[in-house]
Formats: sequence, C-alpha cells, structure tokens
Amino acid sequence: MSLDAALSEPHGAQLAEKTLPPRRWLSRGGLVSVILLFIVGNGMILSYVSTQREVSVVVNDRPFTVRTHQTSVGALLDELGIKLSPEDIVLSPMDAPLEETERIVIRKASPVSVEVDGRSLQLRTHARTVADLIREAGIIISRYDRIVVEGEDGYLEAPLPLETPPDHEEANPRPNPAQLWHQNPLRVVVMRAVPITVYDGGVPFTVQTTASTVGQALFDESVILYLGDGVTPSLGTQLSAAMQVHIERSKPLVIFADGRRIKTRSHGDTVAEVLRQESIELVDRDYTIPDQQSAIRDNMTVEVVRVQEQVVLEEEPIPFETVWQPDEALELDKQRLDQAGAAGVKRRLVRVVYENAVEAERVTEEEWVETPPTTEVIAYGTKIVLREVETAEGTKTYWRKFRALATAYSASTAGTPRDAPWYGRTYMGLPARTGIIAVDREVIALGTWMYVPGYGIGLAGDLGVKGKHIDLCFDEEDLPRGFYHWVNVYLLTPVPPADRIRWILPSYPRER
Repeated sequence: MSLDAALSEPHGAQLAEKTLPPRRWLSRGGLVSVILLFIVGNGMILSYVSTQREVSVVVNDRPFTVRTHQTSVGALLDELGIKLSPEDIVLSPMDAPLEETERIVIRKASPVSVEVDGRSLQLRTHARTVADLIREAGIIISRYDRIVVEGEDGYLEAPLPLETPPDHEEANPRPNPAQLWHQNPLRVVVMRAVPITVYDGGVPFTVQTTASTVGQALFDESVILYLGDGVTPSLGTQLSAAMQVHIERSKPLVIFADGRRIKTRSHGDTVAEVLRQESIELVDRDYTIPDQQSAIRDNMTVEVVRVQEQVVLEEEPIPFETVWQPDEALELDKQRLDQAGAAGVKRRLVRVVYENAVEAERVTEEEWVETPPTTEVIAYGTKIVLREVETAEGTKTYWRKFRALATAYSASTAGTPRDAPWYGRTYMGLPARTGIIAVDREVIALGTWMYVPGYGIGLAGDLGVKGKHIDLCFDEEDLPRGFYHWVNVYLLTPVPPADRIRWILPSYPRER
C-alpha cells in the first residue's frame, strides 16, 4: 500500500484490522467433552462429601461434633490439631477405627503454675480441689499458710476454677475442641506464714502471719489500733521471721476547747503533752482543768479555759435629792417648785475578766463623779385658812380639805371574833357604830372631827387603813355592800397643834 493510500484510510479501521483475532467456532465434539468433564467432577465431589462421617468428641464432659474422612482416633485428633500431653487421658485407643467408636472421650489435664518457697512449679493436673492439687505437687501446708488462687484467697476444700472456653468460642457456631488446649495456666501461690511476737501494752503473744507488713499482720489478727497508739517498728515495715512488734497503747480522753468537743487518744504522760499533740496552745492567762502537770488517765476530761480581759468605761446616774421647805405664806396643801432637780453622772473604769466568754470577775480600777446631781427644792404651804361647809347639821368650819378613798365596815366585818372581849369596840374603845371613822393616824390624828358628804359628821376613832383612805363605820342594818368611793374629806375645827399636823399628805392610794 502506498503512503497516500495509507493516509487516506481511517485510523480506527487499521487498528481493528491489526488487533482482532480471527474468528473460530467450537466444534460439536468439543462441547460434549466439556459437559462430560463437568459431570464427572461434580460426581467426585458429591462422592467425597457423602463419605464424611460425624464423630462425637467429649473433652472434660464438654461435647463436640466433628465431620471427618479419617479412619482412626489418632488420625482424627491429628486432623483437629489436638496436641495431647502425657497427663491427658484418651479412653479410646489411638489406633481404634472410627467406625467402631461411638464417641471419643478425653480427660484433658489442666495447666497449673504453683509458686511456693521461691520456686515455680509447672503442672498438668486432674485435681478437682486445691487440697488435691497441693497434695499432688508434694507441698506440705501448715494451718497458718495462705493459698491464693488467681489473685483470690482460697482454702483447701475449695474447687479449682473450671476451665473457660476462649472468648471467640461463643461466636463460633462450630467450636473446635483443640481450642481447649490453648489456655493460660491457673496461677496458685502458696504464702508461707512466719512467726512474730507482738507486745501489746507489755503483754506478749505470738502471731503466725503471711502478711507482708507489720500493719497488715496486725489487721489480719484483728488487733485494733487507734491514732494515738504507738507501734514499733512502724506499720509499713516489711515483716521478717521472729520480728518483735511493740504496741504502746494510748489512753482515751475528751478535751473541751474553743467550743469544740475533741475525743482523742494519747500516750502522753501529762495534760501538757496531750495539748501539744492536738496543737492546742495556751495564751497569757489561759489555763486547764485539771492543770497542765496532771497525769493522764483513762477516760479523762480536760477543759481548756480561755481567759480574756477587757477594760470598759461604765456610766451610772446619781439620783438627786428632794428637799422640802415650809413656807408660811403658802396655803396648806399647796406646793411650789423652787429648784428643779437633775441627776448627776458617775463614771468608772472597770476591768472585766471573761473565762470561755463568760464573765468571771469585775474589778473597778478608777471611779469619779463626772457631773454632780442638782438638789430639787419644793416649798410646801403651812398657812392654814379656815373655811365653811354646809352640812345636815348646819354650817361647819373646816381647816383642811382633801380627796380620800372611802370604804365601809361594821362590827361584824371588822375581823374581830364574836367571842373576843373587844368585839364591837374601836381602837379608842368606843362602840362600833355609825359616826366612827377608821383612819391612818399618820394622816389624821385620832379624835379629829370630820365631815364626809353622803355620810355626815364622824369622829376619827378607829385604825386599820393607810394613807389617804378612810373606813366609814355603819350600824349592822345600815351597812352598804360593795361600798368603794372617792370622796371629799373636811377636817373640822379646832385646828390641832402644829406637831400633830401632817403637812405633806401621802400620795397613796391614788385616785384613778
């Protein structure tokens, strides 16, 4: 082909012509051969599958079902990858034909690692309990030795932990018994007990222990320790055979300090040592009950007394006095304030001592009058002015008039027994009847005539009342009930001597 012709043909046509293989057709005889070959192959596969048998394998009472073309027990175990150890037991002979064997029973020995007396023993065992394992290993155990199985305390009668299948066995629908041969050994540690002597408060006793430290040994022996107890050697010390441990027992006591109740223990000898132990300091005048040098005893109570001092300025009023001065120009029962009274002021410096915030002592350091009191001066009248009052008996002259509380009584209500010789008689010996008035003789002199509106003229002839109070006597048939009135009292002439006049009347009782 010329160059021009080549360039004139399409490029794809050239490639197709060069790369496509020549077309060939399968003959009828070849197709038949292929079909016959396929049928023969499938027949061989089906024949192989149909010749498999199911075999039951029981390992330590755990059943498995397997399918195999093997003809003997040994060949099947090799096919399953089961590597028997000398301690494993197969109840069927290894050369026994599978067709004559209903099931293969294997007693697999469990791997165990026993650590004792500084050495490690690797065993395979059929033991069911810890005691069987220890006996099989030829180990002699004392009653104080400790056995630890897989990190947990064990005892001789305890069963050995059962073997567990690998984690992936549960997810595998057809588990392989060979997996049971791939397990970690059971770890058993025998810890030998060593003897130590413990002196508890001077009393010795022997302890057989497997603990590693002094503290753990005492804990295992149920020896109760308190924070204040002393232990030598210290609790964290590693134990060794024949070690001696000394416990210095503390004494229980209670400390009351700064509002707190501290329950503690101490092996100190004195109160001062206990306070140092609890970091309690005494300052200035602080003290303790009992004192700091007192010896410590069981269940003792110690009180810390905090002493504080404070100087305070106190102020006290000084009451003023009242001076009464007579004034002849001022009418009787009139008063005039000539000078008002005023209280003074007294000041003092006082040192106050507090014990536990409670005042215990108060001492006056200095005292002075800051402001003296002013005396009150009151003038009272002594000028008697006579006046007249109209009565049922005519006009009467009186020299004094004031308000008084009036009550009533008779011979039977005077409080005198009827069989008494003076029954029905007044203080002056007069018959108790209308016209006799009981008075306070410090206010009205006995024998004074007076006029009481609504009652009439009467004689001050009996006693039994106080202050501005008069008790009006009545005949039995005229005695009013519940008589209680404030009345005007007129003291009639003649005017008594000056020494028998009460110039300033009392203020009681007070009319309301």
